[in-house]
Amino acid sequence: MARPKKSKIRPVPGYILVKPEAQEKTTVSGIVLPDSHEDKPQQGTVISIGNAIYDDGKEILAPCKAGDTVIYREWGGKEYKENNVELLLLKFDDIMATIQD
Repeated sequence: MARPKKSKIRPVPGYILVKPEAQEKTTVSGIVLPDSHEDKPQQGTVISIGNAIYDDGKEILAPCKAGDTVIYREWGGKEYKENNVELLLLKFDDIMATIQD
């Protein structure tokens, strides 16, 4: 898998920067869906990760690493655009799983 392009954005502790995967705009039967019909993507590639956070003195590390493909909560995070590329800032807790190659 190709390593994602570096971003100038550096997440603060407890956050992860993800590039959402593009959604299919055509159904299996060939019907083209309008933009208003798209669901928000819930899968993407990790670009960079903020430092660990601490809760009651316990260190909480990121659940993934740069380059991983992750599944995240549908309405989690803050959308951001850099160089016409959609990015998403997510909390560590918004990551639900990593996809193994």
